[in-house]
Amino acid sequence: MPSKHDPADSIADIIENADRVATYITGMDRDGFARNDLVRDGVERCIERICEAAHRLGDHADRLMPGQNWRDIRGMGNQLRHAYDRINVDIIWKVAAEDLPGVAEEAQLALQRVGTSATDKT
Repeated sequence: MPSKHDPADSIADIIENADRVATYITGMDRDGFARNDLVRDGVERCIERICEAAHRLGDHADRLMPGQNWRDIRGMGNQLRHAYDRINVDIIWKVAAEDLPGVAEEAQLALQRVGTSATDKT
């Protein structure tokens, strides 16, 4: 389904929120993360935003960033919004510490491609 949102904006949102997460967890290990409610809440909110940006990318997501499991990313957003009382800290930590850096890297490349194709049309 086509999205009414600019793909470049959604990709920029993914990058911005992944960068925030990286900043929030710098110097932390899993146990420190689990004990720090403030950081955990911030990370979860940033992940929600990333999931919403993935939703807004719509059909563009697979074309722009084919290395990502968009179904799981969007599903995590639903979990964070609707099953917040059953969030597993180990999953959030893994996403924050291991998965998001790769997502952000691929998003940077996608943003460059989107920017290039936009300038090609002018």
